Amino acid sequence: MILLGLTGGIAAGKSFVGRMIALRGIPVVDADVLAREAVRPGTEGFLEVARAFPEIIREGEIDRPALGRIVFGDSEKRALLESIVHPRVRAAFLREKTRLGSLPLLVYEVPLLFERGIDREMDRTLVVDVPESLQLSRLLTRPHMTEEEARRRIASQISRKDRLSRADFIISGALSEEETERELSRVLGELLVASPPASPHNH
Repeated sequence: MILLGLTGGIAAGKSFVGRMIALRGIPVVDADVLAREAVRPGTEGFLEVARAFPEIIREGEIDRPALGRIVFGDSEKRALLESIVHPRVRAAFLREKTRLGSLPLLVYEVPLLFERGIDREMDRTLVVDVPESLQLSRLLTRPHMTEEEARRRIASQISRKDRLSRADFIISGALSEEETERELSRVLGELLVASPPASPHNH
């Protein structure tokens, strides 16, 4: 099985590319979905978040915008949240990898692929890339998103230059659906023609 790590800056369009890969029948595991599952009401993860951030629990649910505002403004609180969520996400991904182990390709869509060192567990990485100005304008169309908060979220990720320098494959997140399909055919063709390396490489 080849493990392909899919990432990109916030609002770059990686989820769009992930959906188009999934439409080809290739399994795509989304770390954001696993993270939401990890803190679903009734789980141990939810109880830990509620203990750490009691002010963001509303009617038995996590107020995600409120939690986002807290953790993106305070690196210590972000680290605390990550210490609750990330081990659970990793365990869930490993379960999915085992379950799908007989397939030739598995895509893991992770916003912070390089920041977390998860790229070291992948065979190849695909970065969806747009200029920061486009990231910003896309973020500002989201409800309750101020320019200051949008800039903070972009700044919480590694730089565009670093991300691109570590990518095995790059697709622009500003392409049409048809153009994206063509680029995906190129990337997946190259990926599946080359035999997988014996062990995940390090960048």
